[in-house]
Amino acid sequence: MAAQIPKVKLNNGVEVPIIGDGSYAPPKPEDQARVKDWILTALKNGYRHIDTAFDYGTEKAVGEAIKASGIPREEIFVTTKLPWNHLGRVRESFETSLANLGTGYIDLYLMHWPQAIVYEEGNSAPKNPDGTYKTTDSVTFNDAWSEMEKLLDTGKVRAIGVSNFSIKNLEKLFKTAKVIPAMNQVELHPYLAQNGLREYCAKKGIVLTAYTPSGYSVVRSDPLIVSLAEKYKVTPTQVIFAWHLSRGTVIVPKSENNERQKENIAVPALSEEDIDKIWALDRGQRICNKANEKTGQVYGWTLEQLGWEDYHPKL
Repeated sequence: MAAQIPKVKLNNGVEVPIIGDGSYAPPKPEDQARVKDWILTALKNGYRHIDTAFDYGTEKAVGEAIKASGIPREEIFVTTKLPWNHLGRVRESFETSLANLGTGYIDLYLMHWPQAIVYEEGNSAPKNPDGTYKTTDSVTFNDAWSEMEKLLDTGKVRAIGVSNFSIKNLEKLFKTAKVIPAMNQVELHPYLAQNGLREYCAKKGIVLTAYTPSGYSVVRSDPLIVSLAEKYKVTPTQVIFAWHLSRGTVIVPKSENNERQKENIAVPALSEEDIDKIWALDRGQRICNKANEKTGQVYGWTLEQLGWEDYHPKL
């Protein structure tokens, strides 16, 4: 089963399975307690790419599942992320993530967000009295990236990249970067096709990974997606994932369900005509990380700061 999932080559030659399983879980103990089991199920179902993050609180569970699977470590691709409040403590945060995972090394280490949130012990999301997130200018993503580049020399990480970076912030990053990010993980689905960013990253040799790849029920219930699912006798999710794979986009859907995990890697081949129809659904709509209606911010930064104020439709 694992061999059926194609791989994408990163700009440093490292290969990543194009479909992974996400490991986000709410911070409640009962939710966190389920993570090991569903990741273990995913590995048994043929997944060889697991996406986690320091902020998810699931790194230990992912590591435990990998050990319990009996699958050789080198056959599994593990991604984790530097949290937004650790931009000024990269090495320490990385070593903590590595210890949590217990995997010996990390395949891909991403900067989770470009904005730096104030570091407060025991509080990963400190807020101001008005409810906005406490950001800081004392450290920038350029500073953090410089420290991430040094991690490559340790032999403990195979590739580094970013997440939630726009063209605008990638341009800022390139003013100081010595290493081009291997990957940029962003929200991406038929309602938010990210065409301008996709073309830009392709030119720079940066692989795009989609989180929220199905677009949740908002996109899955779109009449076109539903009709195509009926036509190909598959689920709406499988139709959307076929569109992603047609573009060479890595996807990291989260599924705790055994049968859905199997469906997510059984991706049908769609006709070019039908793929083009899905392209036409693009409307620049963020579903997962929308701006706060009161503050206009996304976790402490405005859309302008994030470089999310516009989008580029397919020409």
